[in-house]
Amino acid sequence: MTYADVNGVSLWYEEHGAGEPLVLLHGGFWTIEMFGELLPALAQRWRVIAVELQGHGHTPDADRPLRYETCADDVAALIRHLGIGRADVMGYSLGAGTAVRVAIQHPDVVRRLVVISTPVRRTGWFPEVLAGMAQLGPEAAEGMKGSPLYAAYAKVAPRVEDWPVLATKVGELLRRDYDWSPEAARIQARTMLMYADADSIPPAHIGEFYALLGGGLRDADWDASKRVASRLAIIPGRTHYDITGAPSLPGMVEEFLTAPD
Repeated sequence: MTYADVNGVSLWYEEHGAGEPLVLLHGGFWTIEMFGELLPALAQRWRVIAVELQGHGHTPDADRPLRYETCADDVAALIRHLGIGRADVMGYSLGAGTAVRVAIQHPDVVRRLVVISTPVRRTGWFPEVLAGMAQLGPEAAEGMKGSPLYAAYAKVAPRVEDWPVLATKVGELLRRDYDWSPEAARIQARTMLMYADADSIPPAHIGEFYALLGGGLRDADWDASKRVASRLAIIPGRTHYDITGAPSLPGMVEEFLTAPD
């Protein structure tokens, strides 16, 4: 458990387990703690490098906006700092958006990619989710102090008083429009998309994202000879907010990451 100074950010990361490297990226406002039992389950098979992004958890804020693109640069710099070469990269929600950007901006450091519960463009969220994002800011930070998000942050943050700063920067990030469709269609890493069946992203958009990766466009044929390399998983009985706790998730990730090319 230590810091790496990359791109002007003191990035906190923890290493768990042994084996091939797997970088794990949390959701917005969260810390590594959010992964619960998923992290030790993954650490039975991989060298898990769990990262806390700019302004989150142990990682102090930096004098710059919070952006998917800069967080992706930080993660790629950490991979190079550790001398790993290439790693599997897995992220949830905000961390999944960061993981997608790592694969787009730094394809040389990503072997395989696991994307959990994020859209390929901002309008891929349900309208009510976008409306909630519009409310995030310093005023909302005070009301969030009774939440598990704040409890996890306050336990480890180097400057607990920066909580309103984090809320402001996350809000600004989530209100910025984006559409990564053209770039996502060119992702080189073999990719698995994972969503809950009651996620914050409609099924039509999930299908659109998968189609950009070549999936769902034709029959795989009886011998699966026309099956694409990318995969799509829909986890039953889960929502955007509890998908990472699904008992089936570690096994599905392992099967994907260990499958032959």
